[in-house]
Amino acid sequence: QVQLVESGGGLVQAGGSLRLSCTVSGSIFSIVGIGWYRQAPGKQRDLVANITIGGETTYADAVKGRFTISRDNAKNTVYLQMNALKPEDTAVYYCEAGVVLTTPPWAYDYWGQGTQVTVSS
Repeated sequence: QVQLVESGGGLVQAGGSLRLSCTVSGSIFSIVGIGWYRQAPGKQRDLVANITIGGETTYADAVKGRFTISRDNAKNTVYLQMNALKPEDTAVYYCEAGVVLTTPPWAYDYWGQGTQVTVSS
């Protein structure tokens, strides 16, 4: 059983900052890639940022220069530092991890339960 536990969401004023965390636990061998997606009401779920096991990062254009993704491989944890938040960043943020397992099916993509981020104007 693999679990992704997210934390750090909340309510913040525009221009403020939040830091999201996501920890992966269970029978995992390694986390190949891990990242954050977000979904606003009535909209599709979109990639915010991800980071590979080698540390390569990808960001959505809307968050470049404001958000920073990082990971602690020893703790199986990924962080998303969100600065200069805007009302349009309001969404449920989901952690997603591509995991190599120690048992079949050997590899799988897992999702967290989501954490709400609300930015007031």
